[in-house]
Amino acid sequence: MSGSTFGQIFRVTTYGESHGPGLGGIIDGCPAGIELNEDMVQLELDRRKPGQGIASTARKEPDRVRILSGVFEGRTTGTPIGFHIENTDQRSRDYSQIMNVYRPGHADLTFDAKYGFRDYRGGGRSSGRETVSRVAAGAVAQELLRQNGIECQAYTTRIGGIEGGVVSPEKAHELPFFAADPEIVPLWEERVKNIRSQGDTLGGVVEVCVRNVPAGLGEPVFDKIDARLAGALMSVGAVKGVEIGSGFRAADSLGSENNDFIDESGFMSNNAGGILGGISSGQNIVVRAYVKPIPSISKPQQTVDRDGKATEISIGGRHDICAIPRIVPVLKAMAMLTIADFLLLQRRMK
Repeated sequence: MSGSTFGQIFRVTTYGESHGPGLGGIIDGCPAGIELNEDMVQLELDRRKPGQGIASTARKEPDRVRILSGVFEGRTTGTPIGFHIENTDQRSRDYSQIMNVYRPGHADLTFDAKYGFRDYRGGGRSSGRETVSRVAAGAVAQELLRQNGIECQAYTTRIGGIEGGVVSPEKAHELPFFAADPEIVPLWEERVKNIRSQGDTLGGVVEVCVRNVPAGLGEPVFDKIDARLAGALMSVGAVKGVEIGSGFRAADSLGSENNDFIDESGFMSNNAGGILGGISSGQNIVVRAYVKPIPSISKPQQTVDRDGKATEISIGGRHDICAIPRIVPVLKAMAMLTIADFLLLQRRMK
């Protein structure tokens, strides 16, 4: 598979750059008969699009999706599903001053090392805007999962070091930052305003919970479902860490504390995050992604140009203060694409 293709049975290939004509993708392997229309996909895209909330970029993109193939009379046909999202608010001139300078925290230097040149307009393929195609594909996977009784929720638990609770995850999409705790929102808003005034940015933590996953999905060695989930979430540019269930806390706990005991009614806890031996246990699959601060900051930073000459850079243009909340639908999409693929793989084995 190429670096732009994800999945084995439910396969998604994406294309496009941040400042090109548009972005999109092709989904192959989606079964026929799944109810699907552009409005269903648009609902998820609207939750990700720029220009929403105090932490978001000022770039305004409608992100209207066009389904080009694979759907007839509101149902998938079993043939490749093509979709396209047009770019309408590019301002490539914002990047002309830094075309020969490596931005700290970005992929500028590594793209030059790999390809010998790069698209400096917003990072091209490495831009966070690339994720719009993932969200569209994830919306299709969501309908497949719904048909099988599987639901997915994603919500924010931490921004800028301020921890929130998981109080109402089912209502997170109605709250700023996709907060699962309504009372934390004012604290996060104040934190974002303060950091914005300093010309800096913030990171955070997003939790994804997949419910009603049947036991038995995944493989016991290299294709563990937790390994594939971790890879899926880590493929999102701003994610620098992933944990399953109790995650990093497990390293400091005792076996007697971390093991999920079992009684006649089932598991008594879920420190394993719904996965044992790389195979789903039938419990909720719980995964967390640790999101780094946006690297585009207006504060002066030391760097070098393409000739290796030391210089200083201050990045202008339109950028998010925090990848949250826009990254939340992206992480949800990657989790759903992973589970959808495993569901079809398991069916093929039977």
